[in-house]
Amino acid sequence: MPRLHVNIDHVATLRQARLSQEPDPVIAAGICELAGANGITVHLREDRRHIQERDVRILKQTVKTLLNLEMAWTKEMLDFAMDLKPNQICVVPEKREELTTEGGLDVGQYEQSLSEEMGDLQKAGIEVSLFIDPLPDAIECAARAGADFVELHTGSYANARGKNRLNELKRLETAANYAHELGLRVNAGHGLDFDNVLPIAQLPWVEELNIGYAIICRSIYSGLDQAVREMQDRILAAAPPDQE
Repeated sequence: MPRLHVNIDHVATLRQARLSQEPDPVIAAGICELAGANGITVHLREDRRHIQERDVRILKQTVKTLLNLEMAWTKEMLDFAMDLKPNQICVVPEKREELTTEGGLDVGQYEQSLSEEMGDLQKAGIEVSLFIDPLPDAIECAARAGADFVELHTGSYANARGKNRLNELKRLETAANYAHELGLRVNAGHGLDFDNVLPIAQLPWVEELNIGYAIICRSIYSGLDQAVREMQDRILAAAPPDQE
């Protein structure tokens, strides 16, 4: 059964909308761990649109399970990872104009650099994962580069319907088997929600699922009732006794 790593980026998205201190992704991470999450994932983007460096540094000190840092393959982020030493990094493609990560890493473009730099990260005790589309060439490049994991991009599966979804699921299964054959460990994520996660959790060799947006969305509904009731209680407490 795969382990659940909760991505808390969108807690920070809400905070940054007001440039405020709340909601605090560090507190959210603790709640996720207490609820049974096996790890915490954050994406420190180059444009710092949600998670900030300070968040990641505090999370490194407070996360009790496992901290997975998603990052672009740049010198700035490599230096940051080597200084921080998270448990894992996941190398992802990154474009400034995208709303969210749109596809897997072009591993071939970075293969030489990955091969040269990855060993230093691994010697520092950091496991390295590459976020890839479920394609044989990408898996082969990841193996040659020396990655510990591949994280299979499940976005096409999540967006597909009917027979197309079954085809995408088969493609992911084939990719997971091939990655295992080449000595890679396997994770999966992107677009997974409460309705589509079960078939992915049943795939062979998948060790970790990274899920964030769906959980944060559900938490708004599941916790909204209590938040409104608490605010109403505070307001009612301000009324004079004869107006209660």
